[in-house]
Amino acid sequence: MNNMRAAIIGTWHVHTEEYARTFAEQEGCQLCAVWDPDLQKAVTFAEKFGVTTYSDLDELYRKEQFEAVIVCSATSGHVPLIVRAAEEGKHIFTEKVLAPTVEGAEKIRDAVIRNGVRFVISYPHKCIPGLIFAKQMIDEGKLGQVTYARMRNTHNGSVAGWLPAHFYDKDECGGGAMIDLGAHPMYILLWFLGEPVSVSSAFTSVTGKPVEDNAVSVLTYENGAIGVSETGFVSRFGNYLVEVCGTEGAVRVTDSETIWTGVETQGQWVPASLPEASDLPIKQWIDWVTKDIPAPEFDIEEAVRLTKLMEAAYKASETGRAANLS
Repeated sequence: MNNMRAAIIGTWHVHTEEYARTFAEQEGCQLCAVWDPDLQKAVTFAEKFGVTTYSDLDELYRKEQFEAVIVCSATSGHVPLIVRAAEEGKHIFTEKVLAPTVEGAEKIRDAVIRNGVRFVISYPHKCIPGLIFAKQMIDEGKLGQVTYARMRNTHNGSVAGWLPAHFYDKDECGGGAMIDLGAHPMYILLWFLGEPVSVSSAFTSVTGKPVEDNAVSVLTYENGAIGVSETGFVSRFGNYLVEVCGTEGAVRVTDSETIWTGVETQGQWVPASLPEASDLPIKQWIDWVTKDIPAPEFDIEEAVRLTKLMEAAYKASETGRAANLS
């Protein structure tokens, strides 16, 4: 397949237009339609991208000819919308997280596998050079046995007031800062350390929003390693930090630099020799579908793993006790 037409399914997410532009800019790719349950939102989007609008999903699938969907609906709508797309034989790119519950995520996985469609979820931080470097150092054993990994990913959307109000709607989102911005630290910890055996959480609301806007989850591992996921909507500065520490070395990644220390550097912190950034997940998805490149890492199993971890993190916050995943 050299060409691909796609429909936007939902305009709820703040990254919808970014995905639409990226898709439309790729050779052989064309946006043909947008669906949203709120017709006016679909119209507003369509005016920017010159596509047909729908508020009736059945009508979209009946009238339009396309091969793929880009799902940007509220998280609460992912299960029926993605399952429907898979059953219609459409390739799927979706925002994270996959679903609010493991049960829902597994329904999506079953539909994707059963219908043989190509599915990718948006895990863009796995494409960042500093984090690719950290993963390489882990895999090459340069850090020894990894004992601790921490990622902080925050912004000031709640205190500055720029985050859309629907991001505080638990019914639509499934939670607050952790399930949104905190998804990035969570999937990076899964990438670095693998599956944890337990999760503990502390979630608070600094601004009084009905969902958490300040959150930390601590992951423990069978080998004794600890992972820490920090996120929130209430920090203006110091928003991005990744640290990975092992018995023989460490890596630190910030917005401005990536440095590491270990036996080779005689314990001195030195700048990292960074690899190239990977193509963003949506670009890898497009190339997988149109050029038949190897499947990206951001597949349906990765998506289900993140939902399992998120469900456990929220359970731990609600009960005040560690949630076991083993």
